[in-house]
Amino acid sequence: MRHDIPDLGTMSEAKPHLITHGFSSRLGKRVSDILRYLFPVPKDDSHRVITFANQDDYISFRHHVYRKTNHRNVELTEVGPRFELKLYMIRQGTLEQEATADVEWRWHPYTNTAHKRVFLSAE
Repeated sequence: MRHDIPDLGTMSEAKPHLITHGFSSRLGKRVSDILRYLFPVPKDDSHRVITFANQDDYISFRHHVYRKTNHRNVELTEVGPRFELKLYMIRQGTLEQEATADVEWRWHPYTNTAHKRVFLSAE
């Protein structure tokens, strides 16, 4: 959590740049788009970075602030929080339409009897 990281200081309110990594399948591109539309468009001078990295269908969330030390090097400082996500379901529609919304994709953990499948990347 953010309060567990020592000597952080105050939190910047600038809109963050987003990095998505490992979303190469069709479903992965859809999830990447959903995550991207959760955040507003950042300005060019913003120094906040949020990373969504897919590793074996677990999405790692990381939040950093970067600072250029010279014209070639960049220094990253983690400002928290840090957590993992597992995609469970994608529904079309809004929260008010929850009972009638179509399910676009759902994870079925107990019906996968074949080899382990990776859904979010094409590897």
